[in-house]
Amino acid sequence: MPEVIFTGPAGRIEGRYHPAKQKNAPLAIILHPHPQFGGTMNHQIVYQLYYAFAHRNFAVLRFNFRGVGRSQGSFDHGSGELSDAAAALDWAQTINPEARSCWIAGFSFGAWIGMQLLMRRPEIEGFISIAPPANLYDFSFLAPCPSSGLIAHGDKDAVAPAKDINTLVEKLKTQKGIVIEQRVIPGANHFFESKVEALLEVCTGYLDKRLGIVKPAA
Repeated sequence: MPEVIFTGPAGRIEGRYHPAKQKNAPLAIILHPHPQFGGTMNHQIVYQLYYAFAHRNFAVLRFNFRGVGRSQGSFDHGSGELSDAAAALDWAQTINPEARSCWIAGFSFGAWIGMQLLMRRPEIEGFISIAPPANLYDFSFLAPCPSSGLIAHGDKDAVAPAKDINTLVEKLKTQKGIVIEQRVIPGANHFFESKVEALLEVCTGYLDKRLGIVKPAA
């Protein structure tokens, strides 16, 4: 898990990078929750997603948005953080010029940033969006949503209520050519307290399905 430093729009960005064994392995970028509410690249869910992709032979990058950890700059209410995410993808593609595809995964604020990056980068072919705060941020830019993906959230989420996420999902489902899978984790709040394992089972199951990985029968 080598520590990496690369240049972003606001200066140095601190990240952790897991190289893949194959040259043409797909890329995954993992985005952390809100920087002003303790979100960092070492958040448990971000960390676990990072390893879920690494175990499936992706080249994976997680990083701290500007102003978090050793990343330079200061919080920019989303627009700067989107630029940071674009810079992270650029850096990962420079390291992996033969990467055949890319995935984006984000939690909460990171899900919002990830969905915006998805709109700008046609090479992103899959996404995992965890507890996207559809009530707090405008997701109307997803018109149309260019890629199929998973939206996972808890039914006890008071920060990003299920009804707002349901509205977002219903809107996305009307688009032809993509499949949005929605999974609700029973009893989970916004932080998935005592439900992280259930969340990860949903995420890895979706990833395996999309990648065509068949689990041996128990």
